Amino acid sequence: MKSLSVFFKDMGATFKNPKVFIPILVVLFIPVLYSGMFLTAFWDPYGKMNELPVAVVNEDQGAQYEGKELKAGEDLVTELKKSDDFQWKFVTREQAETGMKNNDYYMTIVIPDNFSSQATTLMDENPTPAQLIFEPNEGYNFLAAQIGGTAVKEIKSKVSAKVTEAYTETLFDQVEKISGGLSDAGSGASTLNDGAAKLDDGTKKLKENLAKLVDGTMKLENGVAPLEKGTQSLYQGINEVKAGAGSLAGGLTQLEAANQQLENGAKEAHQGGTKLQAGLQSSLEGAKKLQAGLEASEQGSAQLQTGLESSVQGSAKVAAGATGVAQGLEQLAQANPELAKNAAVQQLIAASKAVAQGSEHLHQANQQLLQGSQNLHSAQQQLVHGGQQLTAGQEQLFQGTSQLNAGQEQLASGLELFGSKLSEAKAGGQKLANGAGQLSAGAKQLLGGVEQLSGGVGTLADGSKQLDAGAGELKNGMDQLTEGSGELASKLTDAAVQTSGVKKTDALVNMYAEPIEINEQKVNEVPNYGTGFAPYFLSLGLFVGALISTLVVPVRGTSVAEASGWNRFVSRTMAFAGMSLIQSLLAVGLVLYGLGLEVKSVPLFYLFAFITSLCYMFIIQALVTWLENPGRFLAILMLIFQLTTSAGTFPLELIPNWMKAFNPILPMTYSVKGFKAVISTGDMPIAWENIGLLAAFGVVFLAITLVYFMRHERSVDVSPEANLSVQSH
Repeated sequence: MKSLSVFFKDMGATFKNPKVFIPILVVLFIPVLYSGMFLTAFWDPYGKMNELPVAVVNEDQGAQYEGKELKAGEDLVTELKKSDDFQWKFVTREQAETGMKNNDYYMTIVIPDNFSSQATTLMDENPTPAQLIFEPNEGYNFLAAQIGGTAVKEIKSKVSAKVTEAYTETLFDQVEKISGGLSDAGSGASTLNDGAAKLDDGTKKLKENLAKLVDGTMKLENGVAPLEKGTQSLYQGINEVKAGAGSLAGGLTQLEAANQQLENGAKEAHQGGTKLQAGLQSSLEGAKKLQAGLEASEQGSAQLQTGLESSVQGSAKVAAGATGVAQGLEQLAQANPELAKNAAVQQLIAASKAVAQGSEHLHQANQQLLQGSQNLHSAQQQLVHGGQQLTAGQEQLFQGTSQLNAGQEQLASGLELFGSKLSEAKAGGQKLANGAGQLSAGAKQLLGGVEQLSGGVGTLADGSKQLDAGAGELKNGMDQLTEGSGELASKLTDAAVQTSGVKKTDALVNMYAEPIEINEQKVNEVPNYGTGFAPYFLSLGLFVGALISTLVVPVRGTSVAEASGWNRFVSRTMAFAGMSLIQSLLAVGLVLYGLGLEVKSVPLFYLFAFITSLCYMFIIQALVTWLENPGRFLAILMLIFQLTTSAGTFPLELIPNWMKAFNPILPMTYSVKGFKAVISTGDMPIAWENIGLLAAFGVVFLAITLVYFMRHERSVDVSPEANLSVQSH
């Protein structure tokens, strides 16, 4: 009861002070302003598409197709004028370009001059699709450009259907013509039957003469076979010689190329060795100079060390003398009281003491300097020894480089001589390969001639046999032709009767143009953008409302001087819980009754909004109670991460992978899921599950706030004015 008393006293102090009460009243409407303004702006943007200006430029010249005038561009303009998808502006090309530059139009649709002519190429061997030019003004508004792209696809479907209707009408006209042609073909087939009977007599005489030709060609074929076999053996032998000569020439060429690379490499290595030898010579001279400098430096450091030793001895004597002077002046002053009272004497004594102290410091500094000099001298001795070793090593390297350079020069000379001999061998190998090639070509021609002769004789023999057999088949075929031509005449007449029954109707043409219709069956239908975005913007508004509440409601202070930590915790928690209740009621009331949002369960919608607001309020209360303004900064940072990772706008799968890790650990993820269940899907188990998760978040952070108040048992903010404090102490 004591805690409730503190709470009511704090509330009474708040209501008595207009400077406190009015800001709190304004903050209560923050979620309403956030969610209400955003949802009102995006409630149904597609419902006002007819106010979006779009330029249409028709440059189509029309075309002739099967004797008809095709004006696909004009047909498209007529269809657009009937629709209210956009605020269509039918202008010239120049007007469209000017309007796009001045941001008068969100996009331009251009119907090119060859639009109709390209549409007539559907039945050509290489058809060319008709094109619409879509020019979105993405810099003016990117989303409008994306919406326009979708609309252009729908326009494309409509135009395609119109073009297909034109082709279908032409096709049915051709079917009617085919019907008449089939009737004429039936008459021609009857005449063909009469001619087939006469051909049957001629084939009988042809078969008798072909039997004599078959006997002669068989004898000729038997004589050509031995000649062809010998020619083939000769050609194979020559090809083997040609292959060997080619391999030899190729190998010599490769060997020459490899030797040339080796010779170039040897020359380059010799040049590099020469440069290396010169560089080592310079390096050796520099090392010797370095050695001389190091030795001189060592001598100088030895002299410096000797001087520092003398300085240490002298500074010790100066320090002892200054100390004696200071002591003598003090004894003189003690022996003569009047002299001790003299200001000049006192200054002299103080100065002598300062000189004694400074002399002592100088003596100590000289000792430290002497120690450093001794260390420096030791290091220089080591450096001189290392320089001597470096000089000796460089001399050995220089001698080895001279020997390597001489060997490389000998190698380059030997490779050059070897390369000249290889060139002579390569020329001889090439001549051998050329001669073998010419010999092979001649043998190939000879073999080709013999094969042609053999093939011609064989072909003649086979042909005569086939002619003889074909003559018999021809006789049978002529019998069948006579019979079939009669049947053809009968079938063509029947086909003409059947095709004459195909009639062109508008319904049939429309079916060919658009054979498929889409039957869209939505699952958990969302009627407009506002309903789809309500979970996101409600979560955003309630979070911002909770954050701003900590600016006008003290998070630590109280108007009751004797209030304990527990009493202050209860008072502050009830105050923020009351803020959450009012903010959630106002926000829900606006979207339900102001914007007409339809939900699956109104009571659960109120409850979920209150739990969400309470969760956000307790999280931010804990952060600000412990950290003050840095806590508010953390709350804003949390809000930024939640805006991008809660899947309130784009699906979670579309955001960067590193952001997905924040999704399960931030509370807005669960508020968005729960609001979607209550508003759109009606999945109440999901809604209750997310209520539990949000409540868990709130309880954890409420416990963190309680820890603070238990650790700080008393508050220094104990006046009604504490309610004005933004940063309580």
